[in-house]
Amino acid sequence: MPSKKILQEKEQFVDDLAAKLKNSACGVMVDYMGIDVTNDTKLRKDLREANIEYFVVKNTLLKRALEKAGISGLDEHLEGPTAIGLCADDLIAAPKLLYKQVEASKGAYKIKAGFMEGAAVDAGVIEEYAKLPSKEELVAKLLFMLQSPMQRMAIAISEIAKKNEEGAA
Repeated sequence: MPSKKILQEKEQFVDDLAAKLKNSACGVMVDYMGIDVTNDTKLRKDLREANIEYFVVKNTLLKRALEKAGISGLDEHLEGPTAIGLCADDLIAAPKLLYKQVEASKGAYKIKAGFMEGAAVDAGVIEEYAKLPSKEELVAKLLFMLQSPMQRMAIAISEIAKKNEEGAA
């Protein structure tokens, strides 16, 4: 039987993890076995730069933390090695970066499931969020759509003016 000190450390870890889960907008659980050291180091660097906490966690401790955080429906995905990426303020950042790793590893690295705003979601939903365009891309598309009618009108007016000048000459 483990000592009281070890049990207290584990309880404290579960409490801390539960608080992180509650304060996260998004969490993505992955099976990290298909990643080599070089790619893992690069992934961790990219995740740190995007303010995403990423770490390996024991399934039993994660299960208890999820229960304390009030997130249910993920128990069936807690098998095998598990790492989790948590993002406090962005729903899309963690799925995007972790899905990029899935594509780079050609399926060896796998997304298990996750949660968004406290509700459990499967790997398919995580992948859908990962494929969404970034905020910058969406703003650029919106601006293009708003600018396009004005640009066409300016071209039409310019062509009318050219015709009137040719007719006058």
